Amino acid sequence: MSVTASPDVRNTPRVGFVSLGCPKALVDSERILTQLRVEGYAIVGGYREADLVVVNTCGFIEAAQQESLDAIGEALAENGKVIVTGCLGKRADLIRAHHPQVLAITGPQDYAAVMRAVHAQLAPPARHPFVDLLPASGIKLTPRHYAYLKISEGCNHKCSFCIIPRLRGPLVSRPLGEVLREAEALVRDGVKELLVVAQDTSAYGVDLHYAASAWRGHEYRTHMTDLCRALGELGVWVRLHYVYPYPHVSEVIPLMAAGRVLPYLDIPLQHANPRILKAMRRPAASEKALQRIREWRTLCPDLTVRSTFIVGFPGETEREFEELLDFIRQAELDRVGCFTYSPVDGADANALAEWVPAEVAEERRRLFMETQAKISAQRLKRFIGRELQVLVDSVADGEAVARSFADAPEIDGVVRIADAARLQLGQFVRVRVTGSAQHDLDAIPAA
Repeated sequence: MSVTASPDVRNTPRVGFVSLGCPKALVDSERILTQLRVEGYAIVGGYREADLVVVNTCGFIEAAQQESLDAIGEALAENGKVIVTGCLGKRADLIRAHHPQVLAITGPQDYAAVMRAVHAQLAPPARHPFVDLLPASGIKLTPRHYAYLKISEGCNHKCSFCIIPRLRGPLVSRPLGEVLREAEALVRDGVKELLVVAQDTSAYGVDLHYAASAWRGHEYRTHMTDLCRALGELGVWVRLHYVYPYPHVSEVIPLMAAGRVLPYLDIPLQHANPRILKAMRRPAASEKALQRIREWRTLCPDLTVRSTFIVGFPGETEREFEELLDFIRQAELDRVGCFTYSPVDGADANALAEWVPAEVAEERRRLFMETQAKISAQRLKRFIGRELQVLVDSVADGEAVARSFADAPEIDGVVRIADAARLQLGQFVRVRVTGSAQHDLDAIPAA
């Protein structure tokens, strides 16, 4: 089970919850959990204590689908009463074929359907308005000091390897005022880092024609640049994920250089070879991406760039793979994830010819990550001797684990702080960097 129990579960209907998938799915889980608590249900941390279990699934790639099916099976075996939601819910036939005992299946973002399914099995308790209190920002599955801020649903791209638009639909941006009010509530509840997520953060507001909205006495467009300007007023870290390298992304770089937004961009480039990018139906060319990264670093030298890539895509030749390696050497990307191509049921790329053998794809992934580790190690050396502000994620046995502006939680490196007994979870602190490795930094508290 992946959710901490509510403090008082006596004589209260109890719901267990399993949350799988990406940060966008995690936000969906938080919204469902918040509504459950608003209606008086207790959230418990074990299968046996629960009256029923909700499993929020992922359906992006085959491995994620199998993980979701396994989680459903485990919940059924341990509890017996299971409601399934999330991306894999779009494939109810697959779920029913493996687990016909599930009580109900709903798709992603359908919070009302989840609640109807819960009500059908477990009536909500009587309400106690003077004692049933929740934080204004609702229940969070992250530590108190950081939170994901989802600004839109769905995606307009037609990438050949991806079925997200079929699972989550086309781009639907949240109104700017709604996003900013949620951000304010999170900050009031103690959040010190906002991680902005969407399927395509750069496209925020295009479906709303960048409609203007008033906030704190100023007018802002429903646009990524204006969103960053507004979030920069809140006095917390703002980190951007899933940013496609469109030209207007350059408008955000001065905000990073000025300290209003963290100098960090998560850009899912996926490949560098033009033919492979065309086969993937990606919306950007590697030459332009390389040029923009160089221009951005001229404006903001500390800019950290994270990306993800796919190797072993159908038809990828050895020369095209070497071109990808050459690209990451030139781009000097700071943080990188790499995956071998995984067929997804319903993806157009499955029809492509000349599939790369699995063992060849895995060897390319190994070489790619080996190359990137050297790049990362070299990039991190620039921090040795510098003072950095970091955010503490844990403290134990006199050592703290923290993150700098260059480190997103769970996917990037960390800063390990010695002599940290006085530090506290969720605290900002200045440190002096004393050493570096392939992905992490060592530091001590600054004098």
